[in-house]
Amino acid sequence: MAASPHALSSRVLTGWVRGCVWYLERRALQESPRRFLHLLRNVNQQWVTFQHFNFLRHMYVTRLNRSFNQQIKPKPEPVPSPFLEKASLDEAKTEIYKMRPLSPPSLSLSRKPNEKESLELEPTPVIEGSIAVGTETKEEKQWKEMKLRVDDLPGILARLSKIKLTALVVSTTSAGFALAPAPFDWPCFLLTFVGTGLASCAANSINQFFEVPFDSNMNRTKSRPLVRGQISPLLAVSFAACCAVPGVALLTWGVNPLTGALGLFNIFLYTCCYTPLKRISIANTWVGAVVGAIPPLMGWTAATGSLDAGAFLLGGILYSWQFPHFNALSWGLREDYSRGGYCMMSVTHPDLCRRVALRHCLALVAMSAAAPALDVTTWTFPVIALPINLYISYLGFRFYRDADRKSSRKLFFCSLWHLPLFLLLMLTCKRPAAQGDAGGPQS
Repeated sequence: MAASPHALSSRVLTGWVRGCVWYLERRALQESPRRFLHLLRNVNQQWVTFQHFNFLRHMYVTRLNRSFNQQIKPKPEPVPSPFLEKASLDEAKTEIYKMRPLSPPSLSLSRKPNEKESLELEPTPVIEGSIAVGTETKEEKQWKEMKLRVDDLPGILARLSKIKLTALVVSTTSAGFALAPAPFDWPCFLLTFVGTGLASCAANSINQFFEVPFDSNMNRTKSRPLVRGQISPLLAVSFAACCAVPGVALLTWGVNPLTGALGLFNIFLYTCCYTPLKRISIANTWVGAVVGAIPPLMGWTAATGSLDAGAFLLGGILYSWQFPHFNALSWGLREDYSRGGYCMMSVTHPDLCRRVALRHCLALVAMSAAAPALDVTTWTFPVIALPINLYISYLGFRFYRDADRKSSRKLFFCSLWHLPLFLLLMLTCKRPAAQGDAGGPQS
């Protein structure tokens, strides 16, 4: 039987409705993840997040407990100009009134204070632990003489005399004494040791006395005792005199006049030639290298009483070693030297600074080979010293090629262990003294 038109239309309508429902369900399943992520994104932007809660909690706690504020004394600021004081006076007064009420005789908010009153208002401290607008009184801003305690005096004098540099000077003098072709005389060695140390302390103290206004501009030297005012200039000069006079006297009358003359000449060269040349010419580096080359000569003359080829070889080794050592050090301190007004190769002639450092690294190899030829060491010394000489020469070449802080730092630290190891190898390979030489001083 044929279906009636009404039943047919109802079936078509039912099928169309089912198709629409199926299509909507399919679209809903496809779009639901995307819509769900979009909904979460919008909610995350609109809702209060954990960071908001944390910030609000922090603000509530600090508002409720003023003792949680910063309690460290702030770095004193320079005195502002009167224009800035007038511009920010109302704001400063408002902050002060918020933190702590003023005492009855203080200024009133109804009238505008003048400049003198504003200067008195600014250093009002806040005792409750909050940061005040000004935390120093007029008495605190004035210069005060630092009181010297007896317990601090040894450390201050050690820094005044550059105790590390003095130790280096004494060690090179001892190496020259030990390498000299003469019997080892302990009393003479001790007198040389003490006299050279006192002369070095005197020279370094006078150097710091002359360079106080320049050291104050450099980060490396601004904490020296004279710059900080830990001791007076009169005390520094007195200490230098108390070191120089007995030091030169010990070297002259306790050892021999030649050693004493070298010690006195070295003090003069360091204080009166090298120190002023640092602000005039780059020749100061060569003069300073001569100053560093004299201590091994003093050790040699203290043992033998004369200057010969071996003594000048030791002086040449110390002379050449100082160029890679100091040039690499000064390369990382160029800004400091410029700020202090010093005329250094690393600042004014950077290419020459690198070339000179490499040149004297190679000179150490040549002088190692000359040591056995001058009867200072055996022929074993140039062979066993070759690896460390080649290594410092390689670092000198890296410094010459790269010209950066990394290469200069490596060369500097290598020079710190190269010199003591080099001198130790020389001592182990020292040529034994001839029998006639050994018996000469005793007869």
